[in-house]
Amino acid sequence: MPKPVRKAVFPVAGLGTRFLPATKAMPKEMLPIVDKPLIQYAVEEAQQAGIEEFIFVTGRAKSAIEDHFDHSVELELTLRERGAVDGLKSVLDWMPPPGHISYTRQQAPLGLGHAVWCARNFIGDEPFAVLLADDLILGETGCLKQMVDVHREVGGNVVAIEEVPERDVSRYGILDPAQDLGHSVRAKGLIEKPQASEAPSNLGIIGRYILQPIVLTVLAHQDQGAGNEIQLTDAMARTIGLLPFHGVRFEGTRFDCGSKIGYLEANIAYAMQREDMNGRLREVLKKYVEPPVSRRKSDADDSKLSEFSPRELVKG
Repeated sequence: MPKPVRKAVFPVAGLGTRFLPATKAMPKEMLPIVDKPLIQYAVEEAQQAGIEEFIFVTGRAKSAIEDHFDHSVELELTLRERGAVDGLKSVLDWMPPPGHISYTRQQAPLGLGHAVWCARNFIGDEPFAVLLADDLILGETGCLKQMVDVHREVGGNVVAIEEVPERDVSRYGILDPAQDLGHSVRAKGLIEKPQASEAPSNLGIIGRYILQPIVLTVLAHQDQGAGNEIQLTDAMARTIGLLPFHGVRFEGTRFDCGSKIGYLEANIAYAMQREDMNGRLREVLKKYVEPPVSRRKSDADDSKLSEFSPRELVKG
């Protein structure tokens, strides 16, 4: 039976340039989905999967993440004095126990593979999970929990996959399937960000991985690949044939919170799950998606006036 997966790596060193200026001083992983930061969703998903040790690979200006996973004495004291039980639970109940969180720095932006390799001294010789907070997955059972269940049966490396549109395959690591088992797919190869004409399938790898420690050995000797970065997909591909490799078709809806539209959609989807706000949210959304029943004649006249310059209006 494979060793249990007890450790998880969270690569959080990226600059988040797609969300500037919001991420100039705040890590993108701290952007909230309704009222909870992205990175907390990832940690809670890992907890549900049985993860006991949480390893953050950080960079400069990421201290807000460390603060979030620590006690805020003044805040907790104030909440207790006010009898704000729900507020106190919201900042304490999910927090990992002392000594179960570690931090290390990725000192150069050399890619996801390099970020994972930076955590090698915390992982040792155990299988480990990698979670990318940008990929937020809404479902009854966490994506990583589903993967852990598959890993318990098949061992080796396990990744989360989903079918992606042909136009988007060049944005993903793509599986080369050997056997489709329904809920999972056994792979005979991987290609990092291929052109659509060269892609062996449309099964894209998303930001959830369960990896064997041999991947770290491969990363230690790996050259830069696509984008002049050390690619995790390339390292995983080199282990195929040495150990099993499976992709898991997870149950749930993924939101690409690395894009602005995906981030906005995630906020709406998670808010709609909340009984305290879904009714009001429906009313708000209707204001923006339903066309008005009628427009005043003056509104129509104003829109015509806007086609003219001020000088023309004066002449009129």
